[in-house]
Amino acid sequence: MSSHSPVSLRAAFAQPSALTMFFFGFTSGLPFLLVGGTLSAWLKESGVSLETIGLISYATLTYSFKFLWSPAVDRLRLPLFSRLGQRRGWLLAAQLTLFASLIGMALITPGALTPFILLIFAAAFAGATQDVVVDAYRIEIAPQEAQGALAATYTLGYRLALLASGALALILADHVAWTVVYLSMAGLLLAVMLATLLSREPEHRPSDAPTLAAAIRDGVIGPFKDFFLRYRGVIGIGLLLFIGLFKISDQMLGVMAMPFYLDSGFTKTQIGAVTKIFGVWIGIAGAFLGGGCVVKFGIERTLLAGIIIGGASNLLFLLLALHPGDLTIFTLVISIENLAGGFLGTAAVAWLSALVNRRYTATQYALFSSLVTLPGKLIGGLSGFMVGALQYTGFFLFSALAVLPAIALFLWLRPRVRLEGEDTVKGAAE
Repeated sequence: MSSHSPVSLRAAFAQPSALTMFFFGFTSGLPFLLVGGTLSAWLKESGVSLETIGLISYATLTYSFKFLWSPAVDRLRLPLFSRLGQRRGWLLAAQLTLFASLIGMALITPGALTPFILLIFAAAFAGATQDVVVDAYRIEIAPQEAQGALAATYTLGYRLALLASGALALILADHVAWTVVYLSMAGLLLAVMLATLLSREPEHRPSDAPTLAAAIRDGVIGPFKDFFLRYRGVIGIGLLLFIGLFKISDQMLGVMAMPFYLDSGFTKTQIGAVTKIFGVWIGIAGAFLGGGCVVKFGIERTLLAGIIIGGASNLLFLLLALHPGDLTIFTLVISIENLAGGFLGTAAVAWLSALVNRRYTATQYALFSSLVTLPGKLIGGLSGFMVGALQYTGFFLFSALAVLPAIALFLWLRPRVRLEGEDTVKGAAE
């Protein structure tokens, strides 16, 4: 991995693109909880069963399959939006789709469950599309030495969006109807859409492919082909399995966390304050800690530590299950869980950045980041049934042990895989 010059750090943060990425981080982060954890609270209070809540979470699989339409985002120009350019045109279209979907969810409510679910899928699709566009925009708008500053301001915007769609939404829901909450969240998008209109369009190289079929072959098949040319045979298969498994413990827990907190006797205000306000800042601290460890100890050691800590942190939910309603234990558990998540997330980004071939930067990044979330989301969709069979305590134990295959794969891959730009043999992870 290439190193960044410390001399350019101040200039990198001062560039207008850094502020733009703050707003784009906000727009990427806003829908994540509105179709995930916050939505689970609304569904549970509306009388929807845990099994159904788990199945509805499959809407977030759009984030895992976004690589399928990322070549279209990369190459096709949208009618009516093309005047804004390739990146801004797609981003504004996705934001308008998200805006309309949130308005529709607010007005229809879970009382009309079938159309409500369709709107959830539309919102999740728009959110995943935003991610594809924003990742490509970030890579193209500034040189590599400025990417660290853009990632930092993006993360800040993303985390603040989690505060809004998590803590603020839950606290508001204790005092006003959920319809008002989702209308308010939709209103936040208006300021971000203004930022999209005012931002600068990056230079985007058009596809060299003469036909759409050729473009699809290059955009979809090309990244896979490139990956297996660099990581042949069982090593490539092992890497893909590892990518899908190393964050599985965290993803399994996500769907059932909100119902568990409510069943434990905590109010939505308490949940919002601890998990979405306090927890978010602890997560940011974990991300900075992980970044420091990557610099000091390298990606491999930091990644392995993050995987182990991430899985072990799920065991702390057993303690909370034994002490329902205890706010002190709740705060302790959330603190460690968010610290572990932020730590692992930084190591994951560092690894993916080194794994991706820069010829396929946008599409391949979308592909690998999609694979990271897919197995966990598939299992997460069945988590309601697992809680019904194992109870919460058995489910938490299972989620912690689920990380063991990833650890075994990491130890097997470490001497066999070299990351792009590294002089030493590297291991793997997102």
